[in-house]
Parts: sequence; C-alpha cells; structure tokens
Amino acid sequence: MSPWSGEVVPALADAVADVLDVAFGRPEAPGVLPIVQAGDPVLRASAAPYTGQLGDELPRLLEAMRRTMRAAPGVGLAAPQVGIGLALAVCEDAGMPGDDRERTPLPYRVLVNPRYEAVAEDGTPGERVAFYEGCLSVDGWQAVVARPRQVRLTGQDETGAALDEVLTGWPARIVQHETDHLRGELYLDRAESRSLTSNANLARFWSASPDPAPAAAALGFTLP
Repeated sequence: MSPWSGEVVPALADAVADVLDVAFGRPEAPGVLPIVQAGDPVLRASAAPYTGQLGDELPRLLEAMRRTMRAAPGVGLAAPQVGIGLALAVCEDAGMPGDDRERTPLPYRVLVNPRYEAVAEDGTPGERVAFYEGCLSVDGWQAVVARPRQVRLTGQDETGAALDEVLTGWPARIVQHETDHLRGELYLDRAESRSLTSNANLARFWSASPDPAPAAAALGFTLP
C-alpha cells in the first residue's frame, strides 16, 4: 500500500520515466541529469507537494538526483534543479571537522515536502550566522547569506515517514537552502549583493577562513 495520499499522475510519471531512461541509458555518467540554471522558470515556481504523483518512478528519480548531486559535486539538490516541479530534495555532506561553520557530517537523506523554522535551544527564534554559500543552479558564483544557525525540520522521507528534528550549523543551512528551492527561491534572494564573487575570486581572496568578516570589510557589506 502506498504511503502517499494522492494518485499517480500518468502523464507526469511517464515524462519523468522518459527522462530517466535516457539518463540511466548513457554509458558515461549513468543517471546523472542536467542541472537547470538560474533564469529557467521552474526555479521560480513553487513546487507541488509530493502526494504520490510518480508512483514507482520515485525511487529511480531520487537515485538520479543523488548521482547528480555527487557528480556536480554538491551537498544538496532539489527536484526543480533537474526540471521537475515537485517538493523533493536530497542532501549529503561528509563534513569538515573543526570548521567554523559547524560543518558536521550530514548522512545522505531525502526530504519530501520539507518545511523549516528557526529555533533556539529554549524554543525561541535563535541567532543568525552568515557565510559564503553557492548553488549548483548559479554555477560559478557565491555570496554571503545570513541564515538561522538552528532550525526545526519537518516533512517526510522517501517512505512517507514523518520528519521532525532540530539541525544546527552547516546541516541546518543545507536543508534551508534546498527547502527554499521548493518555494521558488534562490540563495541570491537572501544574499548580501555586495558579497557576490566568482568561485575563482573566492579562492583568490577569501579562502583563508570561512569567516566572511574580511570580505565584508573589503567589499562593503554588513554582517548580522
């Protein structure tokens, strides 16, 4: 019995199946999908809640999204980034011990219909932290984004099981970024515009430390 409340939408499921057949049929990088870039309307539309529209194609799509994320490489990917306007995302990060961004490991996981809210340990809205952030759909660029350090994540996983947990640091930033995609938002909508830098210039000028304070002083933007 399906854990999802809705019906399979044959036209959508068939269209996704056709895309996946092509992707998995390639001898080079099988299952890796093209990543949609900024300017495509699918990235600016609110994704439809997932209610079972894809039927048996859901596991195959999620596997393709995982392969695409890893091949990029990235730490998260939302379905709109591969041209599919459904509220699905995958994320995974090996972490970076000792990193000032609290980049603790985030094991591979699937987010279905995710939502988040900022929380602190006492249950109130908590502090905001700012770091450089990039996006596979804004290839080659990064900018500083201030986000809640800690969030409560709710939604479902790929089996339909409920999610309700608190995430802190970089894992919290990842799920915020991917969930924003499902609302038709890009990280640039929240970024300090004067912080925008090419990846090459980030490596040249600002890679010594994750702390964006030197960039803020030199480029003329404020931090929380």
